[in-house]
Amino acid sequence: MFTGIVAETGKVEEIYSSSDGIQLTLLIRTCGRGLRKGDSLAVNGCCLTAVKIQKKGRDFLVRFDLLKETWKLTNLQFTKPGTLVNLERPLQANGRLDGHFVTGHIDGLGKILHLEQRGADHLLDIQASPELMRYIVPKGSIAMDGISLTVAAVNKESFRVWIIPHTWNVTALRERATGASVNLETDLLGKYVHRFTSLASKG
Repeated sequence: MFTGIVAETGKVEEIYSSSDGIQLTLLIRTCGRGLRKGDSLAVNGCCLTAVKIQKKGRDFLVRFDLLKETWKLTNLQFTKPGTLVNLERPLQANGRLDGHFVTGHIDGLGKILHLEQRGADHLLDIQASPELMRYIVPKGSIAMDGISLTVAAVNKESFRVWIIPHTWNVTALRERATGASVNLETDLLGKYVHRFTSLASKG
């Protein structure tokens, strides 16, 4: 379980593809301290398992094994060496929940339709599929590339979020542009409520 509060950005060091899957190696710092083989780490909001950890100066090289299905369904498929990714360690049982409950299971990809700086803030309009839009409500929560955000407005095929300067500066959003894909995880509680009410309406 995560909270959508990004701890740092890591950098893609190497991508290796084989018939068995994808090996993704990241160069990280803060999230590498105390990280052990088998631990989970949210990478652009996608929960991955560290399979190899190597010290490199003050940083760490961390390798993850990804199923090709995971690669295909997330925006990790568009990364290359040098790409920044958002990182978050799992929430500790006695930790503070500053964002919202995020599972690290990506529901689908969104597309940046419009990105604009307004004053010190940034405005983003994100296109999403009807399957995802049904769970997105004004003032609700959404995890975008692992970042806990509040939905500012909802249209039929898209929604709007505002990004404050701090979030813009400490996440990989600063590398994004119009047309880029983002990982989306809709609100966990909303999905359960929708499921229960749908079953109830069917009798």
